[in-house]
Amino acid sequence: MTFLTRREHFSASHRLYNPMFSDEKNFEIFGKCSNPNGHGHNYYVEVTVCGEVAADTGFLINLEILKKILKISFIDKVDHKNLNSDVEFLSNINPTSENIAIACWNQIESQIQKYCKLYSVKLFETEKNFVEFRGNVK
Repeated sequence: MTFLTRREHFSASHRLYNPMFSDEKNFEIFGKCSNPNGHGHNYYVEVTVCGEVAADTGFLINLEILKKILKISFIDKVDHKNLNSDVEFLSNINPTSENIAIACWNQIESQIQKYCKLYSVKLFETEKNFVEFRGNVK
């Protein structure tokens, strides 16, 4: 099995909060990340695919195809956006790193399946904090 990873960057703002909670409870749970005006991050996302290398091309997937899928289906929709209000596929979802990684997976998986298998999505919110989602592992 061969694994291939593509890394992309985007900048976005968000506010972590649950509208069912009081401002006090939101601050207790989410701290300064629940600031009503939000805050921003320079995110990195790494998409890892896996499968067998094609004998005729030597590729698992053409990197230009992977780049295009990721750019059109995810990066263009989140870059320089407010994740709480500007991104349709995150509507009514608290935009934690965990939920953003899951949303990225959901946006790209069906397109990648035409070529190989989506193995994982890693989302780096900061240099020290990241999450990895590997789909519905059974």
